[in-house]
Amino acid sequence: MMQKKSSTPKLKRERPCLFCVNNTDHVDYKNTKLLQRYISSYGKIVARKRSSVCSFHQRKLSGAIKKARLMALLPFVVN
Repeated sequence: MMQKKSSTPKLKRERPCLFCVNNTDHVDYKNTKLLQRYISSYGKIVARKRSSVCSFHQRKLSGAIKKARLMALLPFVVN
């Protein structure tokens, strides 16, 4: 059987960027607890739509994660 489509569309509420709300411009690569929030269980950097981070801070965040991986603060591969 076909499923009935709902008549009311689901509106997704956009969450504000965590870094913009806290008014921070710099994302520190040494803050591993913060960076681990934006890494998936497979070890990949989480996309902007899932993490609700603006494009400016997403670029800063991905650079900080990559730098932390090179400095061996974060693992490249998750067990």
